[in-house]
Amino acid sequence: MTENVASFPVAENSETKDVGGVAGQRLASFVERVERLEEEKTALMEDIKEVYAEAKGVGFDVRVMRKLIALRKMDTEKRRELEDILELYKSAVGMV
Repeated sequence: MTENVASFPVAENSETKDVGGVAGQRLASFVERVERLEEEKTALMEDIKEVYAEAKGVGFDVRVMRKLIALRKMDTEKRRELEDILELYKSAVGMV
């Protein structure tokens, strides 16, 4: 279920022009590159969604997996600091 990103290809003989200091063909090229990347991003997000669904199907808790992935992206020291503060806050509100 991928979303279609509107794309307006710029043909070599299209009517792009330089206007007010803006290079039309160069700008169109950047726009097209971003559109292609957005399409790739949409496809990747769908793939990720499928992996989570597969993991859920075999019994893994997807919410915890997402948290684990977020923690793995963090710098080790920053993660330790976050975990220490979380433990402190949990203790302060009587959760431990």
